[in-house]
Amino acid sequence: MQHFTKNLLEWFAQSHRPLPWKETKDAYLIWLSEIILQQTRVEQGLPYFERFRAAYPRVQQLADAPEDEVMRMWEGLGYYSRARNLHFTAKHIAYDLKGKFPDTYEGIRALKGVGDYTAAAIASFAYDLPYAVLDGNVYRVLSRYFGEATPIDTTAGKKIFRRLADDMLDTKNPARYNQAIMDFGATHCKPKQPLCATCLLKNDCKAFAENTVGTLPVKSKKLKKITRYFHYLIINEGENVWLKKRGAGDIWHKLYDFPLIEDQATRTLEELKKTSEWMDFFHHKNILIQKISRPFLQVLTHRKIIAVFIEIKIKENFEGEQYGFVQAPRTTLDDYAFPRILNDYLKDDVLELF
Repeated sequence: MQHFTKNLLEWFAQSHRPLPWKETKDAYLIWLSEIILQQTRVEQGLPYFERFRAAYPRVQQLADAPEDEVMRMWEGLGYYSRARNLHFTAKHIAYDLKGKFPDTYEGIRALKGVGDYTAAAIASFAYDLPYAVLDGNVYRVLSRYFGEATPIDTTAGKKIFRRLADDMLDTKNPARYNQAIMDFGATHCKPKQPLCATCLLKNDCKAFAENTVGTLPVKSKKLKKITRYFHYLIINEGENVWLKKRGAGDIWHKLYDFPLIEDQATRTLEELKKTSEWMDFFHHKNILIQKISRPFLQVLTHRKIIAVFIEIKIKENFEGEQYGFVQAPRTTLDDYAFPRILNDYLKDDVLELF
């Protein structure tokens, strides 16, 4: 333990990444950074952190912000449940806890959207509490150093790595140690092409000695992606376009998109016209099909979305409110938080329809 920790901290002293959330003990800003960085690379998350910090420097300002504004600020980061949890928790801290961020591990862990790793990170970084972080970078470093091949996504594996993480923790300086092992995994002991030749730990690293670096850590499960086929109907009425806000129970909750017809494959226009949705929307309506886009792709963790956009001009009152749709001037679309695939389309075609 002493050798591992000593060398790790020596590496960190020479190679740590200067990042704004490392330079503060403000629990709110540390929490903000950790929520942004959940399942997001530092390079992608950094500009979002800076924007959120500038717009909402205190938790009260984030709590008071309109939900659509927060979702729009988050746009492009994905995993939008994080943004919803962020806003919910900000309100809880501001209104229920009187603006005081919890200062115990248990209190932090009880916040919505905060798991074991995030609670340990905030507790150690903000309050120097002795809790070891255990994220993907830490799993990788520990798995390789100790040659541990138990799958990290099993109950047995989680217990083994939790014990290793706790045993290696420098309890006198948990914040520095946690930053060190996370940075080391992110920039040195990388998933691919790790820098073993210059590694201070290589002489005691079992994976290096046994030539198993490329096979560790081990996961027992592989995600199965389901392909979904979306046919978006861009229904233009005068200067307005019809939108809908997505509900709970599916991807992109609380984001906006266009009315759509989902099917088991990409359909031709003639096939779409035979669907119950199309007939319900447009039966006896005077419409003009203006354009059909190329397919657009967005890959999510468990889903692959293939979308086609059909631009439609309707020449009479559509009454989209009965379907839960809302009208928006085309000139205000930048004010709405859309899934990335819609932004890709809008940037590609900018809705110059007439």
